Amino acid sequence: MKTKLFFLAAFLIFSSAAMAQFNIGVKGGVNISKVDDKAFRDEFTYGYHLGGFAEVGLGKRLKIQPEVLWNQLNTRADTAFRNIYSNALDFSNYKDVKLNYLSIPVLLSYKLGNVLYLQAGPQFGILLNQDKTLLENGKEAFSKGDFSMLGGVQLNVSKLRLSGRYFVGLNNISEIDDNSKWKNQGFQISAGFAL
Repeated sequence: MKTKLFFLAAFLIFSSAAMAQFNIGVKGGVNISKVDDKAFRDEFTYGYHLGGFAEVGLGKRLKIQPEVLWNQLNTRADTAFRNIYSNALDFSNYKDVKLNYLSIPVLLSYKLGNVLYLQAGPQFGILLNQDKTLLENGKEAFSKGDFSMLGGVQLNVSKLRLSGRYFVGLNNISEIDDNSKWKNQGFQISAGFAL
């Protein structure tokens, strides 16, 4: 009987400590991004992200922060796109491209001060739309997935979360050929609230 009470008490203490280090919340913000390749304009454009996050404490200084985000990344095809890809549509103006991803970043957060955290980790993205107006016959130009690395800082002020991150794509997101390597890159500025 005493051992059962001991394990029950240990379980309750451990559960309450684990729950004290667990938060969920919502966040949103702006993406400043581009697709890195000579077929696209070498300029950053604006998009947005919305979603939720969880914070799981791993002690006094470390946290794991998984997120689920709707990420819109925008870019513009350059006039060179038609010259590089013979099956591209003929367009006289620059073609705006919107890429909507369901992104799942998993970040390791390290506490530096009272409110400042350094963050880094991978981000997995699933492309939810395919831009079929860049190429003739409706061929898909972009691959269905993206893998990126993120790094940045986050300020935790009470329940408010303010963050700035840089992300860089590690895989080729082009479905056209293997000659060019299209990669997403950019910045995210976010505001969130822990519930």
